[in-house]
Amino acid sequence: MRVLVTGADGFIGKNLLLHLSERKDIEVVCFTREHRVSDLPVLLVDVDFIFHLAGINRPKDPAEFSTGNVGLSQQLANAIESSGCKAPLVYTSSIQAGLDNPYGVSKREAENALLALQEQQGIPVTVFRLPNVFGKWAKPNYNSAVATFCHNIVNDLPIQVNDPAAMINLVYVDDVIKHFLALLDGRLEASTFAEVSPVYQITVGDLAEQLYRFHDSRQTLITEPVGTGLVRALYSTYLSYVPKENFTYEVPKHSDSRGVFVEMLKTPDAGQFSFFTAHPGITRGGHYHHTKTEKFLVIKGKASFKFRHMHTGDFYELVTNGDKPQIVETVPGWTHDITNIGDDEMIVMLWANEIFDREKPDTYACPLTPAVK
Repeated sequence: MRVLVTGADGFIGKNLLLHLSERKDIEVVCFTREHRVSDLPVLLVDVDFIFHLAGINRPKDPAEFSTGNVGLSQQLANAIESSGCKAPLVYTSSIQAGLDNPYGVSKREAENALLALQEQQGIPVTVFRLPNVFGKWAKPNYNSAVATFCHNIVNDLPIQVNDPAAMINLVYVDDVIKHFLALLDGRLEASTFAEVSPVYQITVGDLAEQLYRFHDSRQTLITEPVGTGLVRALYSTYLSYVPKENFTYEVPKHSDSRGVFVEMLKTPDAGQFSFFTAHPGITRGGHYHHTKTEKFLVIKGKASFKFRHMHTGDFYELVTNGDKPQIVETVPGWTHDITNIGDDEMIVMLWANEIFDREKPDTYACPLTPAVK
């Protein structure tokens, strides 16, 4: 399949091209600012599908709305008609096409130029009236407030929030591309006007606060719930603005004669992750919890885990090592410890179901055997 993408060097265009490049069944033809309108007839030869993404949304001169949106769309329609191309066409319009501001009017007139092509030539045209699109590679101070906020907050620059209560509608660029590809592959029924879902709603103030929490997480180690929905998409977007020099950050390391202990990640409601080391013969732990639970994974070395029930005195010991990944869980009401019984340094991953609170640690010393010194 041969696919023409106008505006291929724009925000949505770059994301679409990356997805298309992952497929061996597609040849992409690009139309960018480097091309002239007179190039269109040649680019349209043998094209099977068209994504018309090119446009203007923040010109220095409002007159550019007419040339960059209406003019280019009409010229594309003319080139399609004269070339005899019958490829389906997707156009990225804006929800502002329903408004009477200069930008909205230009997008509506661009829609009309393409819809006339559909009516007169029978060419399938699908118009997406998109709200604010956000995601990686959006241009700060141009594409969206999300891009501007992410860029500034990542780089410790101030942001301007005029009305914290103002509500904005957002769609994530990956969701936009998913709908585009579904149309391309015939998995989404074609219609004159189509919508991208999900559409997220958030106030400007809440958006800013969420992004600042991402920023602060490198110091607090507390991550946001970034696995689903809007927070997942915003976090991915936020990280895309991190300069390569800041891909890494340090976390505190606590060292003593036994080894080291390092906290890696904390969550508001699902505990924290850390790791520790122990020299040969060293015992760690020797305490019990009323409610707290933990999961241990020895990733290097050989360990002996000992447990004693605080009420019955029942005793249990097990041995595990890094060659056979096994999770060892601590159970409330059992005092427990872990001893390095190997000849080399032991490294152990640790998850606890709650963030350690020095004021209420739920950790009570109760050695099983004398600690090895």
